[in-house]
Amino acid sequence: MATGHAHDTLVIRRIIPAPREDVFAAWLDPESIRYWMCPGETLEAEAQIDPRVGGSFRITMKHRAWTADHTGQFRVIEPPAKLVFTWISNSTDSLPTLVTVEFLARGDQCELVLTHERLPSPEALRSHEGGWRQIVDKLAEHLRPAPRRGGR
Repeated sequence: MATGHAHDTLVIRRIIPAPREDVFAAWLDPESIRYWMCPGETLEAEAQIDPRVGGSFRITMKHRAWTADHTGQFRVIEPPAKLVFTWISNSTDSLPTLVTVEFLARGDQCELVLTHERLPSPEALRSHEGGWRQIVDKLAEHLRPAPRRGGR
């Protein structure tokens, strides 16, 4: 399918209250992914990651009644600025789509820009847009500094 159709690309932008190095690292850390790669009713995610260009990943999102596998291959890994990877799942009709995640320094915070291209239908775009928004919100919460206790 040719790219450039109105339904095939989504962009999510979010300020994350953490340094961009930490935000970038979270995307390649299977233990971290377990907590935040969990859209909707997902209870947890398991991840196997080979973090190198050409390396593959598998993320299994676990719901109460079912699991959903997401696989892909890393195309670009530029710490701490950019990740590009394919994304294949039942929700992409098992076709490879392309995700680019940019990590922009904004003082002591990070602006995350996630672009997901080549989605096969308007329904796939809506589904992924909602899922990625929830995932990015959970990532921000996961990386939020713990509140200080006690006096100053």
